[in-house]
Amino acid sequence: MKKTKTIILAAGKGTRMHSDVPKVLHRICGRSLLDHVITANQDAGIKDVAVIVGYQADAVRTTLPETVTAFVQKEQLGTGHAVMQALPFLEGFDGNVLILMGDAPLVRPQTLQGLIEAHEKSGFAATVLTACFDDPTGYGRIVKNGEALEKIVEQKDATPEEQQITEINSGMYCFDAAALKKALAEIKPQNVQGEYYLTDSIEILQKAGEKVGSYPTADPGDIAAVNSNIQLAQTAKIMQRRINEKLMDSGVVMIDPERTYLSAQTTIGRDTVVYPGVITEGIVQIGANCVVGHDSRIVDSIIADGVDIQISTILNSDVDSGTHVGPYAYLRPDSHIGKNVKVGDFVEVKNSTMKDGAKASHLTYIGDAEVGKNVNLGCGTVFVNYDGTHKFRTVVGDNCFIGCNSNLVSPVTVADGAYVAAGSTITKDVPGEALAIARARQVNKEGYTKKMPQLKDKKKGTK
Repeated sequence: MKKTKTIILAAGKGTRMHSDVPKVLHRICGRSLLDHVITANQDAGIKDVAVIVGYQADAVRTTLPETVTAFVQKEQLGTGHAVMQALPFLEGFDGNVLILMGDAPLVRPQTLQGLIEAHEKSGFAATVLTACFDDPTGYGRIVKNGEALEKIVEQKDATPEEQQITEINSGMYCFDAAALKKALAEIKPQNVQGEYYLTDSIEILQKAGEKVGSYPTADPGDIAAVNSNIQLAQTAKIMQRRINEKLMDSGVVMIDPERTYLSAQTTIGRDTVVYPGVITEGIVQIGANCVVGHDSRIVDSIIADGVDIQISTILNSDVDSGTHVGPYAYLRPDSHIGKNVKVGDFVEVKNSTMKDGAKASHLTYIGDAEVGKNVNLGCGTVFVNYDGTHKFRTVVGDNCFIGCNSNLVSPVTVADGAYVAAGSTITKDVPGEALAIARARQVNKEGYTKKMPQLKDKKKGTK
């Protein structure tokens, strides 16, 4: 197989999106449309990739990997003109050139490989990626003579017979580099818009005696492009189905795949059960034999084997094996949860470590802290980490017991084996194996309520 370079067209504004965001930067399944196309090329083994940028060029350029070259199309004068901007990228190159669309994120690596193989095997100068639709209305038709492509006819120009053709044009191609450069030199803006159309290259090559053909993809979703928010949602649904089916084929159990929303960079181990409404974003790793309960959200986090998550949010954190999270727990960034830990209902953890066996069963805030092994944090425990200006850290040693409704005012250390009595506000370090009591002494005033006027009136009213 010859060496291949790819040029991705990503200069358009996307007017029908009604958005200030460039169309190719809109996201589905955790990645931008453009990033999906770039990743497909990388997964297909194509290392030399160029992107044509135009609208908000700097914004698009900043999202590109370092290995991708950007070329600016200052004026959007058609697809042919866009490819012309990348001619320096093709200087001295004589292999294959893929032309892809930055708003067509569903193209798969195997489809790109199949297109290249078909192109080389048939000896075509240009091969159009196509698909067969049951209803091709609105698309350009692929008119063929045997295996050879005769012409691409737009819907409005097609004869009744041509309108019956179900093979349609995707706008994506594989060219022989020399043939592409030759065709680009001859494209003229002979249309009302005054634009240079890449589709004209097909006719140019045919007139020069070159063979051109088509490669129909087995999955019509490969060529779906996004031009509106409706199409964005439709495309996301196809991408999500592919992601979920791949994971289920590897041993993941999904209760309702149509209501499970996983990023393209999510990996899940076998026998993990994922309930409806689960959302993952960014790079998420979930181990084997986990349960991810309904409506949980996990972002850029690592979940080890055997973790049980119930209706909770986990952001930029890691959870070790055998741990239970939730329901309604909130792990904020930089939380590191050890093995066999319990982070119970309405517990919030931020920038903290909970070591193996620690428990916070309910209604607790753990911020900027290190919680040792086998610590028990009673209901209502608060790590008071902020004085209004600065954040401070709290350290709780191994095997400590913190009673309910206790405040640990940072910076403070509770050493190994210490106990804190319920209702205490701890402002000084607690030695190991000590009992800390920091609350006012209880005083009982006998007969006090009999002297309270409001209670006297209340009692009279009940007689």
